Amino acid sequence: MKIQNFFSTPIYFKDLIAGSRKASADRLRRDLLKQCYLVRDTDPEGLEWSQEHYPNGYTSYGSITDLHRRYPHFEELSREIDRHVKIFARHLEMDLQEGCLEMTSLWVNIMPTTVTHTSHLHPLSVLSGTYYVSVPQGASALKFEAPRLAMMMAAPPKLPGAAVRNQPFITLQPRPGQVALWESWLRHEVPPNKSQKDRVSISFNYNWR
Repeated sequence: MKIQNFFSTPIYFKDLIAGSRKASADRLRRDLLKQCYLVRDTDPEGLEWSQEHYPNGYTSYGSITDLHRRYPHFEELSREIDRHVKIFARHLEMDLQEGCLEMTSLWVNIMPTTVTHTSHLHPLSVLSGTYYVSVPQGASALKFEAPRLAMMMAAPPKLPGAAVRNQPFITLQPRPGQVALWESWLRHEVPPNKSQKDRVSISFNYNWR
């Protein structure tokens, strides 16, 4: 008998646009950065919702979650993300049968200094993810929780230097222009932003249609 690992938890991180299309990637990211602030500045409902649920920050999660159907730059982003979702779904060996994975929601997050995004998951979705528009030096990483953590009772702590596969939490530091994907049941959070500049991202969900 030997020890084997089962029930893996893949997380996908990659540049949204790579290689010879770097100029296109930079242009899209600049356009999206401007568009994110435009959305914030013209979304009184979202600002009010954020004041209660996202203190000192802004998210359109409580007001506008179909940005990819409203603005050309977000629509362009969704098309680029679609390519990565297809790759990730193949890696996960999903049997989509006659259906497909379709983006059902997309929203903006702007996190100034000290703003945090508490632990959560994305119910009623299949895949979720984030595109990173601006990640200044010192900005928060993305923190994932091991899916079995809630079922661990009276467990001792891990040894110093324990392998990543045995850790109860992992943190991954994104770069501007990257896209991250994970299965929607995976709990995650963003610790307080320690940068003096805004951390700007665009999050989304995909459903099986």
